[in-house]
Amino acid sequence: MATFESSLRPKLIYVFRINDNAHHGALKIGEATAELGDGYFTPNSKLLNNAARQRIDQYTKTASVRYELLYTEGTMFTDAKGKVSSFNDKQVHSVLERSGIKKKDFGMKNQGTEWFVTDLQTVKNAIAAVKAGRMSLKGNEMSEEQTPIVFRPEQDEAIDRTLKRFKRGNQMLWNAKMRFGKTLCALEVVLEMEAQRTLILTHRPVVDEGWFEDFQKIFFDQPDYHYGSRTKGEDFASLERLARRGDSYVYFASMQDLRGAAMVGGKFDKNVKIFKTNWDMLIIDEAHEGTTTDLGLNVIDTLIKTNTKVLRLSGTPFNLLDDYKEEEIFTWDYVMEQKAKADWDLTHMGDPNPYESLPAINIYTYDLGSLLGSEYCDDEKAFNFREFFRTKDNGRFVHDRDVDNLLNLLCRKDEDSLYPYSNAEFQSIFRHTLWVLPGVNAAKALSEKLRNHSVFGNFTIVNVAGNGDEDEENEEALQMVNKAIGPEPDKTYTITLTCGRLTTGVSVKPWTAVFMMSGTFSTSAASYMQTIFRVQTPFTCHGKMKTNCYAFDFAPDRTLRVLAKVAKVSAKAGKTNDEDRKILGDFLNFCPIISIEGSQMKPYDVKSMMAQLKRAQIEAVVQNGFEDGALYNDELLKLTEVELQDFKDLKGKIGTTKAMAKTADIDVNNQGFTNEEYEEKERLEKKKKKELTEEERRRLEELKKKTSERQNAISILRGISIRMPLLIYGATLKREDDEITIDNFADIVDKDSWAEFMPKGVTKQVFRKFKKYYEADIFREAGKRIRSMARAADNLTVEDRIERISSIFNTFRNPDKETVLTPWRVVNMHLGDCLGGYSFYDEQYAKMLDVPRYIDGGKVTEDVYATDSKVLEINSKSGLYPLFVAYNIYRRRVEEAKRKYGEVDRGFALSLWDSTIEQNIFVICKTPMARDITRRTLVGFRNTRVNAQYYKDLIEVIKNNPATFVNEVRDGRRFWNTNNNDHMKFNAIVGNPPYQVMDGGGAGTSAITIYHHFVNISKIIKPKYISLIIPARWYAGGKGLDDFRNSMLVDKRIEIIIDYPNPKDCFPTANISGGVCYFLWNAHYSNQCDFVNVINGEQFSAKRDLDEFEVFVRYNKALSIIRKITQISQKSISNIVSARNLYNLDSSIRGSQNKKQETDLQVYSSRGVGFISNNFVTSKDCNINCYKLFMGKVLSGHLGETDEKGQVKVIATLIIGLPYDVCTDSYLVIGSFPKKSEVKNCESYFRTKFLRFLLLQSLVSMNISRNNFRFVPLQDFTSQSDIDWSVSIPEIDEQLYQKYGLSDDEIAFIEKMIKPM
Repeated sequence: MATFESSLRPKLIYVFRINDNAHHGALKIGEATAELGDGYFTPNSKLLNNAARQRIDQYTKTASVRYELLYTEGTMFTDAKGKVSSFNDKQVHSVLERSGIKKKDFGMKNQGTEWFVTDLQTVKNAIAAVKAGRMSLKGNEMSEEQTPIVFRPEQDEAIDRTLKRFKRGNQMLWNAKMRFGKTLCALEVVLEMEAQRTLILTHRPVVDEGWFEDFQKIFFDQPDYHYGSRTKGEDFASLERLARRGDSYVYFASMQDLRGAAMVGGKFDKNVKIFKTNWDMLIIDEAHEGTTTDLGLNVIDTLIKTNTKVLRLSGTPFNLLDDYKEEEIFTWDYVMEQKAKADWDLTHMGDPNPYESLPAINIYTYDLGSLLGSEYCDDEKAFNFREFFRTKDNGRFVHDRDVDNLLNLLCRKDEDSLYPYSNAEFQSIFRHTLWVLPGVNAAKALSEKLRNHSVFGNFTIVNVAGNGDEDEENEEALQMVNKAIGPEPDKTYTITLTCGRLTTGVSVKPWTAVFMMSGTFSTSAASYMQTIFRVQTPFTCHGKMKTNCYAFDFAPDRTLRVLAKVAKVSAKAGKTNDEDRKILGDFLNFCPIISIEGSQMKPYDVKSMMAQLKRAQIEAVVQNGFEDGALYNDELLKLTEVELQDFKDLKGKIGTTKAMAKTADIDVNNQGFTNEEYEEKERLEKKKKKELTEEERRRLEELKKKTSERQNAISILRGISIRMPLLIYGATLKREDDEITIDNFADIVDKDSWAEFMPKGVTKQVFRKFKKYYEADIFREAGKRIRSMARAADNLTVEDRIERISSIFNTFRNPDKETVLTPWRVVNMHLGDCLGGYSFYDEQYAKMLDVPRYIDGGKVTEDVYATDSKVLEINSKSGLYPLFVAYNIYRRRVEEAKRKYGEVDRGFALSLWDSTIEQNIFVICKTPMARDITRRTLVGFRNTRVNAQYYKDLIEVIKNNPATFVNEVRDGRRFWNTNNNDHMKFNAIVGNPPYQVMDGGGAGTSAITIYHHFVNISKIIKPKYISLIIPARWYAGGKGLDDFRNSMLVDKRIEIIIDYPNPKDCFPTANISGGVCYFLWNAHYSNQCDFVNVINGEQFSAKRDLDEFEVFVRYNKALSIIRKITQISQKSISNIVSARNLYNLDSSIRGSQNKKQETDLQVYSSRGVGFISNNFVTSKDCNINCYKLFMGKVLSGHLGETDEKGQVKVIATLIIGLPYDVCTDSYLVIGSFPKKSEVKNCESYFRTKFLRFLLLQSLVSMNISRNNFRFVPLQDFTSQSDIDWSVSIPEIDEQLYQKYGLSDDEIAFIEKMIKPM
């Protein structure tokens, strides 16, 4: 009989295994449909088993596979609330995966994805977890046999010291080498502290799995402890629910994810609950990475609450050590580890050695400069890997034959040869290695060569090179390497090529050597050590254990410098040469560094390492921009009263500057004490205060005072010191062999340049009085190093030279607003946004690129960078603007040459560069030194013509005699001496003009704005384009800027303005009130301006008429809001805001503490409240007998700068003034109210985000005046008002938003920008 079958059939889960080698240890968890039943079944019932077998047979019978069905269960169940629910196999898979249970990898495609390496009980527990609504298993639900971890002695010490420290303080740093077991030990601290909420923060999300595995080892018997992350364990919401019922948790988060949150200046509204959580403990993994940037520090500061304990973990914390006291640092370095390994049997009588599996590192150096030619070495004999491995457009190596020679050298078959691939035995030792290369193109080209090589062709080449160390790609790269090595590493051969990936945070056990074929002399010790320690991972294969591992470096000087620094910093020693020798001796004992020359091995000794330590010290001074204690001598510890007064006078001229930058100081004696004094101070500081005798207490205070005086003196001298490197870089010497010393330094700088670059008041005579405090040898050698780096750049390709020059400039420090050096990043931002062309930075301008990217700006790009273009910078200080322009014109020349002649070799390219400098680039400089610096930047030490002219009294001539200046600058024959054109036309004028000059007023702090003169003179010269970067204060005029402001706002030729309300988004170290902007003026454009706000890295663009309103409205998103308000309300609250200083009371007035007469008036000043005689108030019509509102007239915070949430407060102070209360000039007075209720309503209005947002729109300085309220509509503050003033401020805001018809998007903009008051 025909019938209809039910369309709803019950589902079931089944578990089975296949008993063969391929499927050993794995179970398959699948899903099937039962023919009959209501869905509620007994597990393993006959009906379920038959349905499961029927499904399994469908895909196993054809392959004749025998299987064993282990378990079946229906998917329907009744949950804890009595609700009928169901689950599926995907949910069970998810619980297993989030619990760290691995899927079976069969090494082939289409071999099933539902197989897990686990046992039946664990699968049953996973099913129970799904039914309970949990996302992962607890440690005791995975039926692997677990035993407590037995910690090594040094691990126990780290845990104990941290627990003790956390009873007295809130921070600890573990300076512990890779393979120490930091994750296990840190989690043990969490357990013993009984921390309820712990956050693990890392720059490397790929290590989540390792933390999760170690969590299970520590908390396997703690069912009330839970783990969570985005991919493992529970999610954050689940963990918080568990914590609220009394459980504890560890949550894993990545720095990349958290720093994207709007709360810390990111772009996205996320992670709010994580930041608001009251963390008991914060563990920062790999603390040296990505946590010391402004954004990283913001994240950490926001996470840390009052009682949060912070544990930082790092194997290379060289940039962190000086932020911690000695008792806050636990150190376990490579030497300690190898000592413990060697000493174990002496003290443990045959017990198993826990350090035995940690192989010893051996470092071998080969001087490629001598082997392959000196053309790849700069003045410092540092091998230039980037040049050696440079590639052509077709992907092949430029120095193809030399690369072949290197590969052949590494495997030269010679009985006495000591090259790593020279015979079968060595090839077996180095069967799995990591090769670090300078770039993606180099790795791609070398990969091809290796595959076709007679020896290396027998190796599997794994190219994981990428442009960074992106985490997803890092994980994928690791899988590629492990797949190539395979399950039997002793039968395969691999070489992994990288230019960043897999060099930190991951382990490939079979690797036995790393080949360092990238980096420079300046490579950081941290990245170097992270890389070479990749190969120290313990490894055992078929009963054989890795006991030695190797690092091969082909730049010996770099090797010695880095390792000398590592040895010194690891011990955090800063004492005497004897101490240094002992530390370096121990290091060389356990980490021998051997130079290979042919068949000869030459071990380096302590003496050669000590010389390198000195070089490392010089390098630190240079890289820190002369912000380094090593630059000063012990005379600062012997200051007399007269000398202290000299410093006081100097401080009066230049002020104190910020404290010396924290660096991992490798100064031979970083405090300047004798060894006895150093040890005496150290000994006394370790004693408890109550144990010190009176004499010891006095002696300790004396030693501390010496240190304090030295540091204070350094903070004053810093104002001079940080200006020295730029002058050394640009200095022109009669003979280039001459040295720049502390004694002749002032003599090589001309008078005008000295006045321009040095602090005002610091004459050469003043400087000579203080030069005795500088360490002469360090100064001389640091100067030599700066010039040798610049000189070495002359031997590089154009692109590499620009990178070298920009890296030199990155070490220079910005002293103040008068002498702001435009960073290379800002030059790229400015000209890339306005003119287009090749930029050396990525799209976010956060990271330099290996290969410049092209920005197509259309016609402006074509015009400015044409090969016959002439581009002028009016006031060059560094030469970086013309460097950017020159590179783009040069690239156009190269493209033309390639079309004509084919490949352009290095010599031809250099001639094209010189032609560009001679024919296309024109520069005006305010001083001779600025001219020399510009020349150095453009052509180095080569004798190439540069059109850079020193123009005496530049600012005065531009201000007072512009016609003379214009005629001279356009005179190619007489002024430039470069052509016969008396009326040269410029395609573009670019640059960063001076912003102001000091006028001697205001106790030496007053200044006159001058940048507008440079904009005006640029227009008079009549180029096609102008693009300058200037302060944004001109938006509101004032201070001589009114005419300039009006001319800019009506000028339809301004095509683009990029606006930075927060100047630190552009110049991170400069404080430029009102922000900055850069613009493109186009002589052939006449339309609306494309105005772009850049706020917290996000761009808001609008086409606008700049003169739409009486005052310039800065924020694009505010335009629609203001338009709506002005249509509805014609009256502004500025009508009831007083003019400045209503009561004629100077801001210096304070008043007396108590009333002297009954008629005295209460006066509010910036320092608080006092009383004055009513005779003080002489002004009429000031409504003294009414209620009023006093508002601080100075903006809250710096204009344009936001808090960590990206918000501004605007109004700093609001005070309700009672009848007969008055205020000084520090306040504005609002209103004249008969009733207290009305002034309270007015105060509520001033506290709204609505009012403060509108007030902000007309502010471009710190001072608030009546005119700034022009956009704020007046309200009715009486009981008849259409606004209910009795509710909360947010509710009043809602009424105002509704009254003026603001959209959700407009409301969100206000709410996001303005801080609650």
